[in-house]
Parts: sequence; structure tokens; C-alpha cells
Amino acid sequence: MTIDQDSRPIVLDETFFDDPEALYRELRVDRPVARAVAPTGMTFWIVSRYDDARPALNDPRLSKDAARIPEVIARSGDDAPPPRAFAESLVAHMLNADPPDHTRLRKLVGKAFTMRAIARLRPRIEQLAGELADSMAAAGPSVDLLDEFAFPLPMTVICEILGVPQERREEFRDWSNTLLSGASDEERGAAAGAMAQFLSQLVADKAANPGDDMLSDIVRASEDGDTLSPGETTAMAFLLLVAGHETTVNLIGNGMLALLRHPDQMARLRADPDLIPGAVEEFLRYDGPVNLATFRFTTEPVEIAGTTIPKGEFVLVSLIGANHDPDRYADAEQLDVERDASGHLAFGYGIHHCLGAPLARLEGEIAFRTLLDRFPDIALDGEPGSFRMSTLIHGLTRLPVRI
Repeated sequence: MTIDQDSRPIVLDETFFDDPEALYRELRVDRPVARAVAPTGMTFWIVSRYDDARPALNDPRLSKDAARIPEVIARSGDDAPPPRAFAESLVAHMLNADPPDHTRLRKLVGKAFTMRAIARLRPRIEQLAGELADSMAAAGPSVDLLDEFAFPLPMTVICEILGVPQERREEFRDWSNTLLSGASDEERGAAAGAMAQFLSQLVADKAANPGDDMLSDIVRASEDGDTLSPGETTAMAFLLLVAGHETTVNLIGNGMLALLRHPDQMARLRADPDLIPGAVEEFLRYDGPVNLATFRFTTEPVEIAGTTIPKGEFVLVSLIGANHDPDRYADAEQLDVERDASGHLAFGYGIHHCLGAPLARLEGEIAFRTLLDRFPDIALDGEPGSFRMSTLIHGLTRLPVRI
């Protein structure tokens, strides 16, 4: 993709979604803060250098208050729909809030995601990964790794954690895919409505009949007499369910694609499985599951890399672009499973750093250990599918492998 050296917005087309780093490579040199327009018609600014992206993710002048987005849209005169216009009952969560609301919401939920609580899940995740590998072996010799392993592992884990009934999980996957894709407003609206109705009822059920699951704990959570309202709990369940499986699905899918295309790196992990936790960090850096971080907007003029972004403009921070910045990582375009990838921005940075990062890391480690151990001859079975048309999620539509 070629960048015009003028002020016209960059049009993000299908080629961008399949290889976003091709654009970011040019932007980091020529236009580190650039205007862009998404397929939906939304215009925004992209920040692509690591040294600009990291502070931008924690800049209080870049607000995430979802309640003010319609106001920003109205002032901009932009006729495009608001970004990710979900049902109102799904947006009142901590990722769409600024302090002090964000602080309050995260404090109430954070206790459920302690390192100790996540570590207790290891035996169950290992059991699930083993069962899925057995199913893959039975279904082989050719399977779609996403359908047979990368999706069901984190989806089963997060649904068990939150107490989501088994029979609704495939339905939930369809809703999530629609919401995070380039689907029409009508399709996304229908998916959002169905998901909101399902989650509202689930929260009501947990309140009336609490069980031994995290969502019941969240419903009961209190801090200094404060609790989440039913609407806040519904929105939090939405965030945890979507973020709790989408990121890990694509960590596994993108990471396995990287290994399949770099057999020397796969051989290094097979020879020394103790490298796998560090390799997970490299997969997150090299081809992470999130392309552009969720929408922020300027509450006053903000200067980044010599460019002043006016008040009331949307800003998207490129996590992929930052993680490939050669000024931060030497040979950034190379996959190196022994690299020190610490400091990558795949889970964000600052107060909005992903609450579920420890769970994603644990699931990723177990997934790669299981796949490399059980399938010594795993290989691509033809070309993988395209990447999804989403500014947020960077993930494949399919990953055919021969096992």
C-alpha cells in the first residue's frame, strides 16, 4: 500500500487487513500520526511508533468514555455510525470508562483475576487441551486448527469460568464474530441485541441462583459497600466473554501460523519446551491478536510526534505497528522465539492493560506445549484463510493443517 504524501486520509482496504504491517512500516517513517478512514466510513488518527503509542495508551487526554462518543460524532459532522455501536447495555464496562468510573469497575472485578486464581485453572486447561488434541487426531489427517482447537479451548475456559451453558457457546461465537467484523450495521445490531438479551438473563440467573463460577462472584462482588449494577454486570460479562476468547483464539492461530512458516523456530521449541512461555510473548509481539486498540478521542488538542490532533477526534493506537518498530526491537520483522519480547503492547499499557493477560498467557503456553508435543509432523495444508476485516481483531478466518 502506497502512502500519498499529503493530508488526505489513508483508506483501509482489504489489503490492509491481510498485512497491516506493510502500511505501518511506511507510516512509522513518513507519517507516524496519520488520518485514516475505515471501511465503515469512520475517520480517525493512527499512531504507529512505539515511543508514541505507549504513552498514548495511558494519556488521560485520550478519553475512552463511551457515553460521550455520540457527542464527538455530532461535533465532527461525520455521517458514519459511531465506532462499534453495540447495544447500550453492552458498553458500560471498564474498557469504555475513564477514572474514577474505570477505577471503581476494575477494582470490583480485579479480585477474580489474581495470579493465584488463574494458576488454579492450569489442570483444567491442560485437560481441555489434551481432549481437543485427541479430537483433532481422530478428525485428521486434515483439520481447521481454528475450529478444532484454537477456538474451543479459550471459549470453553471462559464459559466455564463464567458459567455459560454449553448449548449457547456456538451461538455466542457467531455473535462475537459478527460484532467484531465488517458486517453491516443491521447485522451487528441484531447480534448485539441477541447477545445483550442473553447476557442480561444470564446475570439475572446468577443473581437469583449463584453458583461456583466467576460471574456469580462478580454479581456478589462488593468494595466498601459498592456493587455493580445489573447493567454494569451485563456489560462486564460481555467484555470478559468476548475479550476472554477472541484474543486467545488469535494468539494461538497467529502463533501457530508463524511457527508453521518458520520451521526452524518450531524446531527450537521442540528441542527446548522451556522456551515456550517466552515464545508466547514473541508471538504476541510478532503477530498479535489486536491490530488497532479500541477507540479513544481527544478531550483537548494533543500533540503526538509533532502532529497536533484537534479536540474531539478519534485516535487508534496501532499495537502491531508499535510492536514492529525497529527502534524498539532489533530485527523486528523476524520471528525469534528466544527474543526478549518484554515491553510489547499486545495487551495494551497503563490503566487499561488487559485484565485477562495472565489467563491468555497461561492458555497460550498450554496450547503450544500440547500442539507441539502431540503433532510432531504438523504442517500447513494449503493456504490459510484471509484475515478478518476488523480494525480491532487481527485473526485468521481459517487455518488448515495436516497432522
